[in-house]
Formats: sequence, C-alpha cells, structure tokens
Amino acid sequence: MRAGRVFAYGAAAGLLGDLLLGDPRRGHPVAAFGRAAGAVEQQLWRDHRGWGALHTLVCAGGAAALGSAAARAVRRSPAASVALTGAATWAVVGSTSLAREARAVGRALEAGDVEAARARLPHLCGRDPQALDADGIARAVVESVAENTSDAVVGALVWGAVAGVPGLLGFRAVNTLDAMVGHRSPRYRRYGWASARLDDVAGWPGARLTAALTTVAGGDPRGALRAWRADAGQHPSPNAGPVEASFAGALGLRLGGTLSYGGRVEHRPVLNGAAGRAVRAGSGDIERAVRLSRRVGWLALGVCAGARLLAHGIAGTSRMRAVTGKGRTSAVTGKGRPRVMTGTGQPRVMTGTGRTCAMAGKGRAS
Repeated sequence: MRAGRVFAYGAAAGLLGDLLLGDPRRGHPVAAFGRAAGAVEQQLWRDHRGWGALHTLVCAGGAAALGSAAARAVRRSPAASVALTGAATWAVVGSTSLAREARAVGRALEAGDVEAARARLPHLCGRDPQALDADGIARAVVESVAENTSDAVVGALVWGAVAGVPGLLGFRAVNTLDAMVGHRSPRYRRYGWASARLDDVAGWPGARLTAALTTVAGGDPRGALRAWRADAGQHPSPNAGPVEASFAGALGLRLGGTLSYGGRVEHRPVLNGAAGRAVRAGSGDIERAVRLSRRVGWLALGVCAGARLLAHGIAGTSRMRAVTGKGRTSAVTGKGRPRVMTGTGQPRVMTGTGRTCAMAGKGRAS
C-alpha cells in the first residue's frame, strides 16, 4: 500500500476514533510527553536562549525520531502502518476534547452559573477567569475554539500529510512545548523563545488552511474572507490572527479586545469590529463555533489526504518516466509479445510462448 493511502486511511480512522472516544481521562500520550518535557526542563533550565533551544531540540526532535522509528518498524505491513497512523492521529488531535470543554462552559453560562464557567475556563485557555464577566468568558471560549481548531486539528493533519507519523508527533510536541514554555513570563522570556518561534513556523500552514476552510464552511464566506484580509495582520500572533479573524467573519461576531493573561493585561485589536456583534453568553455563539470547528476539521482531513494521495501519484509517475526515459523506449508489440529496445538501438525480443527466449544481436540469434 502506498504511503498516500496509508495516511488517508489512518488519519480518517484516527479522527473518527477521536470523535467516538475522545481523550482518555488518564494516561494520554500528550500528557506523558508534557511530563517528560518538564523533567528535561528541570535539568536544562537556564535564563538563556541557547539552553531553551536545546530543550526544544531534545523534546521535539525526540518525539519526531520516535515516530520515525515506529514507522520504519511497521513499514512492511500496510495494516500495521495504517493502525500506527490512526493511533498517532488520535493521540495528537483534540477535536472532541475541545468541543466537550467549550460546551461545558457554554452550559454553565446558559444556566447562569458564572462561577462554574470560570472554574471550567482554564481547561481551554490560560486567561484569568476572575477578570471576565459572562460575556467575556463566552468570547474567550469562541476565540479558544477558533485557535485550537488550527493547533489541535488542522495543523496536525497538515504535518501528517507532509511527513507521516513523525510529522504528527513532531507538530504536537512543538505545540505542547509552546504552551509550556513559550509565553512571555520572566522565567520563559528567553528560555522559551525557541519553542515559541518554532511553533510560529510549524503552525503557519495549518493556520492559513484553517482560515481558508472557514470561509468555505462558515455561514458567511464573504464576511470571513473580508475579516481575514482586513484584520488578521493586526493580531499579535501570526497564526491566531487569520484563524480568529476568519471565525469572527464567518460567525458574524466581534472578537479580540482587552484580555488578561497571568495578571498581564493586553489590549488586542478588535476583529470584524465593523460587521460583527459582541459575543453574548447564552446566545448559542459557543455552539455555533464548535460546529464550525467540526466542519473545518473534516474538510481539512479531505484536503490533506487528497494532497498526500496526489503528491504520491505525481511522484510515482515521475519515477516511472525516469526509468523509461534514459535512452530506452518500451513498447508492446502485437500478439502479446513485448519489445524492449536496448541501449545500443538493437531490439531484444521475448517470445510469448513461455518456451523459448531469443535476443537479436547484430543479426544473429543466441
């Protein structure tokens, strides 16, 4: 089975497994990676960019190397390769957990229990929940759903299409490291620099694909495209900007503005401010964002699997042309007898009876 089909079947199985099973409450592979990365940090931490870069290399490189070794171990078995790809996809995507947590906050807000919503919000994002009212919590959830659609679903599928299992595991490792050490606190301003920059690079294609698919899957394609083009560049994050802006336009909402992280207040630009309305608690905005995220995720699977199949089809055609194009032509004669021209321009003829084989060389049969 070709690598393109292995990824297509495996990624579809993994995304379906995430939909049906979600993430385990205990023993999740990403949580295990986080513990390992934390142990490495304890040994390497210095207030220095170089040591932070080494931490990123050890952790992200180790995850990709593990994926590569596992893929090589099963490469002779198509079934095992599909199963490995499916397991890796399930481990790194988080669509079901994202929807579950967002809906839990939404239900609390609909019931008027703002304190319960505040208690649940840290499961989704790192904002200070005590600084938010009900509408602010709802807006934070919608923005988190948008950003994590790229980080937890589409970006992983993009790198899986590019590099298979190593790409899936490597991308999730980079994204997890950014969440752990990539923020601008005094401890991580220098140590987490490499993880943050690498996450920006790795997340770039997935963020643009997410924004593009949002314009297709959302209820207002023109609004999504308009907000993406007009407002994405104003966002401080090169990847969150296109995603949040396109979600805002597709849903007809106004995102961005003042927020608080770890006691630090940020005044971010408003996205889709001219055409959107404010996010309101209990209005169904969270549910609409979750459904849009689901549609974008499945569309991303189709695009990434199709691109991988197409790329391998083109590569296979190129290899075939390379084999037959080095001065030798191949043709099939009538009556089922193939004729292959040798490099000297003399024909080599194989009989079709299965009993004799003759080579024509300088007019003599041998």
